[in-house]
Amino acid sequence: MRIEDFDYHLPKSAIAQSPVTPRDHAKLMVIHRDTKKIEHKIFYNITEYLNPNDLLVVNETKVIRARLIGHKTTGAKIEVFLLKKMEGRIWQTLVKPGGKVKEGTEIIFNGAIGKCVKHLNDGTRYFEFDVEDDELENIGEIPLPPYIKHTTTDPSEYQTVYAKDPESVAAPTAGLHFTEELLEKISAMGVKILKVTLDVGLDTFRPIESNEIEDHKMHTEFYRIPPEVADEIEHKKGRVFAVGTTVVRTLESWAKTGNLYGNTSLYIYPPYKFKVVDAMITNFHIPKSSLIVLVSAFAGRDLVMEAYKLALENGYRFFSFGDACLFI
Repeated sequence: MRIEDFDYHLPKSAIAQSPVTPRDHAKLMVIHRDTKKIEHKIFYNITEYLNPNDLLVVNETKVIRARLIGHKTTGAKIEVFLLKKMEGRIWQTLVKPGGKVKEGTEIIFNGAIGKCVKHLNDGTRYFEFDVEDDELENIGEIPLPPYIKHTTTDPSEYQTVYAKDPESVAAPTAGLHFTEELLEKISAMGVKILKVTLDVGLDTFRPIESNEIEDHKMHTEFYRIPPEVADEIEHKKGRVFAVGTTVVRTLESWAKTGNLYGNTSLYIYPPYKFKVVDAMITNFHIPKSSLIVLVSAFAGRDLVMEAYKLALENGYRFFSFGDACLFI
């Protein structure tokens, strides 16, 4: 299939710049895969579609303070974005402006010094820091996606209420709609809330550059599934609701490999036979991205593109702080 089949026109005004308050008051589009029926709801109406014994699986990863602002000894301002922990005190990073940072260049931050030790062919750089990770957390900032221009946004809003493991550079945004009160209500219904982890990387949101979707190579991310969660799923009496594409890739990676943890580069595109996930909660995704391709594998490309068209016509808000979909 051609990547152009997953393109759509998105006006900038449709990109959410801040979350709805309370979180669970965002819009919810419910898309029924069997009947093609589409309903317009509010996110807290998600309880109408859950039954006792269903499993709601969330990604409890936490966004690290990956954005570091520093300067060279010359005074030039440099931004270093932590992408992936390598070994010791070395991180794979993005640097802006990259042209000013050569191998051996030292960047001074507020309480730390980082040295560029290697250039990689993909444009990223390895930086070695003189402090441990917890000290980097103290001097860094939570990174918001580049399409969010709202300068007064509280970075804490870019964390789920159940975020626990600080390993990601981007939030699993489908989970941003849940409040603690809504989760308590869901649990009281007899729905089991299960937690897995996938460390979200920036490549998740990048558009596919190849003309044919089959030619795209997926990035690698690390996932972890507790044995007790796997046991619940293997002995399920209801359906598995995956909160976000990161949970989908985690569960389907486990189904494919049998491994409860490890690196995954699983790329899901049509036609793909889902082995674990029965329903998916997700946001509205970037055109021509691996995310919209994944959702199309789950619900069918035509139905997804029709849903996106209706969303734009009905004032839904897109991307990280935007509204939600339930594919059921």
